[in-house]
Amino acid sequence: MPPANLTGLDPEQLTAATAPLGPVRILAGAGTGKTRTITHRIYHLIDQGFVGQNKILAVTFTSRAAGEMRDRLARMGIPGVQARTFHSAALRQLRYFWPQIAGDLQWKLLDNKFPVVARASRAAGIDASKETVRDVLGEIEWAKATLVTPDNYAAKAAELGRPAPVDADKIAKAYRGYEELKTSPEGMLLDFDDLLLHTAGAMENSRAVAEEFRNQYRSFVVDEYQDVTPLQQRVLDAWLGERDDLTVVGDPNQTIYSFTGATPRFLMDFPKRFPNATQVRLERDYRSTPQVVELANLVISKASGALAGSGLELYGQRPAGPEPTFTEYTDEPTEARVVAKRIRRLLDSDVPANEIAILYRVNAQSVVFEQALSEAGIPYQVRGGEGFYQRQEIRDAIAALIRVARQQQGTESPRGGELVVAVRQVLQPLGLTEEEPEGAKARERWQSLGALADLCEELVHINPDLDITGLLGQLRTRSDAKQPPTIAGVTLASLHAAKGLEWDAVFLVGLTDGTLPIQHAVRKGDTSEDVEEERRLLYVGITRAREHLELSWALSRQEGGRTNRTRSRFLNAGTERYGLAQSAPTKRKKSTCRNCGATLKGSAEKIMGRCSSCPSTADPELVEALRQWRLEMSKEMSVPAFVVFSDATLIAIAEAQPTDLAALLMIPGIGEIKANRYGESLLQLLASR
Repeated sequence: MPPANLTGLDPEQLTAATAPLGPVRILAGAGTGKTRTITHRIYHLIDQGFVGQNKILAVTFTSRAAGEMRDRLARMGIPGVQARTFHSAALRQLRYFWPQIAGDLQWKLLDNKFPVVARASRAAGIDASKETVRDVLGEIEWAKATLVTPDNYAAKAAELGRPAPVDADKIAKAYRGYEELKTSPEGMLLDFDDLLLHTAGAMENSRAVAEEFRNQYRSFVVDEYQDVTPLQQRVLDAWLGERDDLTVVGDPNQTIYSFTGATPRFLMDFPKRFPNATQVRLERDYRSTPQVVELANLVISKASGALAGSGLELYGQRPAGPEPTFTEYTDEPTEARVVAKRIRRLLDSDVPANEIAILYRVNAQSVVFEQALSEAGIPYQVRGGEGFYQRQEIRDAIAALIRVARQQQGTESPRGGELVVAVRQVLQPLGLTEEEPEGAKARERWQSLGALADLCEELVHINPDLDITGLLGQLRTRSDAKQPPTIAGVTLASLHAAKGLEWDAVFLVGLTDGTLPIQHAVRKGDTSEDVEEERRLLYVGITRAREHLELSWALSRQEGGRTNRTRSRFLNAGTERYGLAQSAPTKRKKSTCRNCGATLKGSAEKIMGRCSSCPSTADPELVEALRQWRLEMSKEMSVPAFVVFSDATLIAIAEAQPTDLAALLMIPGIGEIKANRYGESLLQLLASR
């Protein structure tokens, strides 16, 4: 074996890599080279003869991370080290040890728990809709991860203030029924959590099993230790026994999975359990520019609660780069269009598309950015979730709207505001309730359906003449226009899905209070641990960027909507140096007629800027010329005429007679995309009159 090459490590990395055999805790900040450090530690332990390479088990939290670690170790000449997830390691061990602990009793891995949970839910008197069953399943998974039994689920959930999607006693009953349904005289069904439970139980209850395993593996390395659950820690304790040859790596500032049962307390209490442990802090950030690092430090420095002050302060090691930018938009479509335009500039300056990411808090936020990228001809891929139109709840919703359209054939379909109301009525039984639901899956469905309802309202706002058939046509056009996901595309991802990834340029979008922090966290109190976890989500998002970082938010969901949002509270304290004043709620402005001052009603009046009682000042001949121009444009673009501009917009153009793009953009209903697409031709027409 060649001699260890440790010359590329910084002093702190070197200390961690060469620490003596025994307990080691490495607090490793974002971008500080933790994987490099722990692979060199493994190499050093083997190279110095402390342990054989087939005696080490390295545990990661994703199969991707395990594969990357195996590849690194193989390149270093030590391919015999096992790098696995907790569940993968437990499955391998359980298959080997099962005959010793259960004899001839057969078992099979249950890789799809949904049907069993659905059956148990129905027996417990719980609505068996997909989202409710998923939420019940989520509660069962949380309970098992935190070692909570069916008998004490309700009490524990109440003690922790954990909101249950349905009655807690019913969930406990469904949990108990689920466990019973997995057992029969013919054998057992084991889910992934059962793998951990039975692996731990086998070693706790059988000395022979424990000794055989502990003779196989002598040294352990655990990555992302801040996200270990009590169940995973129980397995780790069983693996270790009385030994202490354990290296753990984690970052309290990146604790973002508490809702699954993960807890940083094992990382934070490590020195109490192992008083003689080697302690190392990795704070030199090799990923991000000093400007990105400074903002990350600023955001996390304002943390409160249990983890406040327990994390790391990063020190940027890269050359200086551009300052992060902060932009407030009037509405989400404008935010999305400008983000797409800025991405186009990055692409034109040779930043690869796969080195650019748009990150958001919830998957429902992707729709407006998917549309803007499609219209700008920019390829993209949605990570950690399906594209908006491929989500099951959206497919269900559009199918329901199609059924309504068929029922209305031959009758007068509602239009304008009545159509918007009708759409929301169709979506309500599918999950678009008045109040945001408690369950995570139900809440995700609610957010997606809300985004669809808002999109429909925006389309009707653009063209008040749409009926339900025309609306469905517009939705189909938008769905078809989406370019298929490609590895060379811009990445769209939630902040959770972005964990462990990095890009040259990151756009953090939709940063409004009620979204980040998310509303159900805010309901628990401004200083709750849930709100602090939302702060850490923003920190994770910021530290994904290597060089370019843009943060943005919109005051309204749609064009012409109420501008009553405020930017995220996490962008208030300490951000004055970026030109951000203290945020305050924006008062809603009533649209009034420019002639008589009356309140404008309906999309058409708002677009024209005057009420229907006031006469138009537009030249009828100019309006007719604009209609002819629109007809030619629609034929050229192979789209219906109303897709170019609605009648109300044409009248508003004729009344305003803009002379440049800036004036054209001042007309409601005309955004950057349409201004860039039609502006030059339209202005030439106006100039010739």
